[in-house]
Amino acid sequence: MKERKGIMIRNDIRNIAIIAHVDHGKTTLVDAMLKQSGVFRANERVEERVMDSNALERERGITILSKNTAVMHNGVKINILDTPGHADFGGEVERVLTMVDGVLLLVDAYEGPMPQTKYVLRKALEQHLKPIVVINKIDRPDQRVDEVIDEVLDLFIELDADEDQLEFPVVLASARNGIAKLSMDEESNSLEPLFKVILENIPAPDVDVNAPLQMLVNTLDYDDYVGRIVVGRVVRGTIHNGENIILMDEAGNRNGKIGRLYTYQGLKRVEVPEVEAGDIVALIGLQDANIGDTIADSENPEALKGIKIDEPTLSMIFYVNNSPFAGREGEFVTSRHLRDRLFKEVKTNVSMRVTETESPDAYEVAGRGELHLSILIETMRREGFELQVGKPKVIMHRDENGKLMEPMEALTIDVPQDFMGAVMEGLGLRKAELQNMTEMAGYLRMEFKIPARGLIGFRNQFLTDTKGNGIMNHVFAGYEEYKGEIPGRTRGSLVAFETGETTSYGIGNAQERGTMFVVPAEKIYEGQLVGENSREDDMDVNPCKKKHVSNMRASGSDDAIRLIPPQTFSLEQALEHINDDELVEVTPKSIRMRKKVLDRLERGKMRGRMKNVQA
Repeated sequence: MKERKGIMIRNDIRNIAIIAHVDHGKTTLVDAMLKQSGVFRANERVEERVMDSNALERERGITILSKNTAVMHNGVKINILDTPGHADFGGEVERVLTMVDGVLLLVDAYEGPMPQTKYVLRKALEQHLKPIVVINKIDRPDQRVDEVIDEVLDLFIELDADEDQLEFPVVLASARNGIAKLSMDEESNSLEPLFKVILENIPAPDVDVNAPLQMLVNTLDYDDYVGRIVVGRVVRGTIHNGENIILMDEAGNRNGKIGRLYTYQGLKRVEVPEVEAGDIVALIGLQDANIGDTIADSENPEALKGIKIDEPTLSMIFYVNNSPFAGREGEFVTSRHLRDRLFKEVKTNVSMRVTETESPDAYEVAGRGELHLSILIETMRREGFELQVGKPKVIMHRDENGKLMEPMEALTIDVPQDFMGAVMEGLGLRKAELQNMTEMAGYLRMEFKIPARGLIGFRNQFLTDTKGNGIMNHVFAGYEEYKGEIPGRTRGSLVAFETGETTSYGIGNAQERGTMFVVPAEKIYEGQLVGENSREDDMDVNPCKKKHVSNMRASGSDDAIRLIPPQTFSLEQALEHINDDELVEVTPKSIRMRKKVLDRLERGKMRGRMKNVQA
C-alpha cells in the first residue's frame, strides 16, 4: 500500500488501561500517578481513591464504572483508564480495552493471580494488547514477589499468550506509598520507573490523521445541563467542533452534528477545537448516539467493527411496589417511572438487558451477576424509586443437540484449615467440583467449578461457616450441561398475619418459633416476612399482639421480656434469602421481605391447590 502523507506515529500519546482483580490497588495506583504528575496543586487536599467518584464506589471500596484520566510525563500525554475488577462489571472492562494499546496488569504481591485477574487478562490478550505486569503491595510483610511472578507467567501461558505478550516487563510497586522499582534491591522514592516502562513498552498510536473520520462510541456519560456525553477514541482522521458527521449502526445511518469537544487533562475535561486520531475524546451534541455506534465522515462514511459484550447470566423481575406501604417513602412509584428508568439504564450499561413482560407492572432485568443487579437497585432507591424484586434466577439455554446448558462459575476460596470441612460440605450440596487446592501461610486456597445458581445464597452461609474468616471470589466460566437439582433454603418464613405495630410481647412470643427480623414499635403489614422459622414450613405469627390487661397477676408475669437481637439484612442478603414465592420491597428508607400473595387465606388456598396438583 502506498504511504500517504497523513500516516504518523503519535509519540506524544500513550493509551493504557489498568486491569486487575478487585482490591489489588488499581484506583490507588491511579491516585499516585496523578499526584506525581503534578495534576494537583501543592496545597490541594485530595481524597483517597479520587477516581471512585460515585457514592456507592466509595462506600464499598470497589470501582463500578470505568473512568478516564490523563497525566503528562516528559512531554507525553498518558491517557489512563481505570476499570472495575468485579466480573459483574465486565461489560465496562471490555469496552475500555477497545480504546487502548496496552494494559497495566496489577497483581497483589501476596494473593497472586485471582479469578478476575484471569478474566480481565484473557480479554486483554484477545485484543492483542501489550501487557506490563505490576506486582503491587510489595510493602506487605507476607509478600512473595518471586512466586507471584512465576504464577503470572503460568497464567499467561495458560491463556495462550503469543511470544510478544510473554515478553512482558515486570514493575514492582507500592501504590499506597507511591513508589515503583524494577527489582527488590533497588532504592526508589517515586513512580518514575513505572512511567519509564510505560513510555518504552506501550506502543504509540499509529494513525492516519488525514483520512476520513472514524470513531467508535465506547462509553456514554450524562450531564443534566448538556445531555448525553459520548466518549471514545478517534481511530482515523481528525474530529472538529461543529462538524457534521454520520452516525452508523447495524440499523442504518443517521446524520448528526458535533457540539463541543473535550480531551482529558488530569481529572478535568478541557475544551479543544479539534482532536486528531489516537487521542481519547469526550463530545456533546449527539443525543441519540449509542455504545457501539461509529461516528464517521459525512462524505465518506465507513463503519468500524462494533463492541462484543458477554451475555447476561442472571435475571430478576422488577415490579412496581404494590405493598400496603407503597408511596410513603419514595418519589418515583409508578409503572412509567420504573420503565423509563430501566430503559435509560440499558443505554449506558451495555451488559444489562431489560425485557417487558405480560404484566405492565413487571420487567425482566438480566445482568452479569447479583452484584451487577443489586448495584442498579441500590442506585435506584437512592434516586427516590420504590420497587419490588423477585428471586434472582440464572439464564439457561439449550445447545444444538437440545441439551439444557447452565452458566458455571470458577470459584476461589481462601480459608483457615479448620473450616475446610464445613466449606467442602456446603459446596458439595451445591454441585461444586474441586479443581485445585494449595496451601498458603496457614490458609488453604481451594478452586472449584460450580453452577452459578449454586452461588445464590451461598455467601451468607460461607461467612457463617468460616466465622467471617473466609474470602471468596468467583468469575464466569462458560456454559456446561445442567448439573441437576440443588437444594434451596431449608427453613420456612415467619409471616405477619396482620398489619400493625410490633410489640415486645408479640415478638417475645414469636421468637420461640425461630429467628426474628423486626424490632418493637416497627410498622409491618400482613404478608411481610418478620422472621425465619426453625422448621421448613412457613408459619403465620402475630408480632403485633398486645398483652391482655387483667387484675389477676400470675407469679413472675411481670418479669421483663428478653428479646433476642433481630437478624438484619443488606440488599444483597435479602435477595439471596427469599424463596420463589417471596419478594424484596425496596424503598429509599427500607428493605422489607414479603410474600408475593399477602393475604394468608389466599396463600392457604394456593398451598392446597399445589398439593392437589402434586398428588
